[in-house]
Amino acid sequence: MDIVGTYLLYLLISTGLTVVVGTGLARSGRAFLLDVFGGNDTLARAVSRLLVLGFYLLSLGFVTLTMRTGNDIVSARSGLQLLSVKIGEVLLVLGVLPLVTLAALARTRRRAQVRAAQPQQDSALPAQPTPLRPKQTATSAASPKPAAGPLL
Repeated sequence: MDIVGTYLLYLLISTGLTVVVGTGLARSGRAFLLDVFGGNDTLARAVSRLLVLGFYLLSLGFVTLTMRTGNDIVSARSGLQLLSVKIGEVLLVLGVLPLVTLAALARTRRRAQVRAAQPQQDSALPAQPTPLRPKQTATSAASPKPAAGPLL
């Protein structure tokens, strides 16, 4: 197995894995995006397409940047070892990217739920007047009172 064959096999496997994971994320994430965006299907589809595009760009960018190696391939065994390390790196990135995206969307969803609940809480509570504090004059605020104590 030579280096060119290893690179081509690496590109083929990595690209295939990226496409499979990306299409699975696009299909499975739609329901979650609909919930995040309050049932707005148009917005959920647009965000889904942008997320999948970003996923593909980041994943394939990582694949191409990590393709190069400094190791020589002298046997089929060393070629397969190199290939397994490279594919393992790709799999780790393909696993982390969706988790990061999911965490960001979950945070967006929580914020939207808090904002949606806020007006309901405000309207449910009766308006209470704000307590007034006595005004301080400039001289009373600026000059401290002497401490009370025995005079020597």
